[in-house]
Amino acid sequence: MWLLIGAAVVVVIVIAGVVIGISGHSGRSSQPAAAPAAPAAATLSVPVAGPNPINPATPIAVSAAGGQLASVTVQYDKGQIAGAFAADHQSWATTDPLGYATTYTVTADAVNSAGAHTKQTFTVTTITPGKTAYANVVPAPDVVSDTGIGVGQPMVFQFTAPVSNKAEVEKHLHVTVSPPQEGAWYWVDDKDVHYRAENYWQPGTKLHIEADVLGLDLGNGVLGAENDSADYTVHDAWVAKADGSTDLLTIFDNGNQVNQMPMSLGSPGFPSHEGPHVISGKQPSIVMDSCTYGTCQGQPGYYKETVALDERISNDGEFVHSAPWSVGQQGSSNVSHGCVNLSPANAQWFYDHFGIGDVVEITNSGGPALPVWDTYGDWEVPWATWKAGNANG
Repeated sequence: MWLLIGAAVVVVIVIAGVVIGISGHSGRSSQPAAAPAAPAAATLSVPVAGPNPINPATPIAVSAAGGQLASVTVQYDKGQIAGAFAADHQSWATTDPLGYATTYTVTADAVNSAGAHTKQTFTVTTITPGKTAYANVVPAPDVVSDTGIGVGQPMVFQFTAPVSNKAEVEKHLHVTVSPPQEGAWYWVDDKDVHYRAENYWQPGTKLHIEADVLGLDLGNGVLGAENDSADYTVHDAWVAKADGSTDLLTIFDNGNQVNQMPMSLGSPGFPSHEGPHVISGKQPSIVMDSCTYGTCQGQPGYYKETVALDERISNDGEFVHSAPWSVGQQGSSNVSHGCVNLSPANAQWFYDHFGIGDVVEITNSGGPALPVWDTYGDWEVPWATWKAGNANG
């Protein structure tokens, strides 16, 4: 059936009782719908790419517009630099530190919504420094990895060149202490910065330290050579109390007295420093030479001899060690050149139980306080002074 309704034409077809209507407009032709425009290609950018060298502290970042990053690689002459994508895969950045005077080749691939890929290669070059300095950790982690450290051990970064931008450098030094114990940095000198709490570390404390100084201006044209970090675990609290008035060395493990032994401290002419001393190293034997502190051959008081079971408690020649020659005076008078003299048997016991970071507190010796710079006089500085810091001093 053909029905004419106004200018419209309606065709009605009846097939087996089913009515199908087809309508149209006379005098007009239908146009096919326009195909959707193809999505624009993704674009890539590396802000630091180009001829100008960058500081290696600046990460290499890649971003994509109009698509997502499918892959990014950064190669250099020693291999590949690691990196990570953002959650939306529209950006990527290096996670490994860069090096000085190095050229990196960045290859990136981005894909748009239609699956079309855009690939580009960029180059990034880092600066060549005039002078650099390392931030070494003390003690070296491998030296104490089996034993742990004592409760008196400060955290130490020792720079290989003087630092004048101390306040800025401190912002890039980080310490994580578990369980938490408040602490602070203090510059012992222009190269050494120490971190300690108000009191000795709690036994079992875990410490992680970081110096993020790669590319950092340390002052006077010196840049940080690389980042450094270390992890330490504090063992039992071993503290020895050396009393010059009784000439007894009383030893405590986690606050409990476990031993007491006769000793001899420095004579009136060579009095031992007073205050907490921290063991910084130990050796089965060393050659002690008085000339190292100014009393040389031909002068009164000169000596040079091999001494056994040595544990250093200051940097100017004070040790706890075996002294068989002074056993007769141990427990009754002070006759050493500043060391803590013990009998061979007692020195062996001490050597077997004490190590790096453990504490020897010397009192009533008649000597001056251990200087803060004298490895380690840290505990002689009042906490209020230490906490205030001296980076701007």
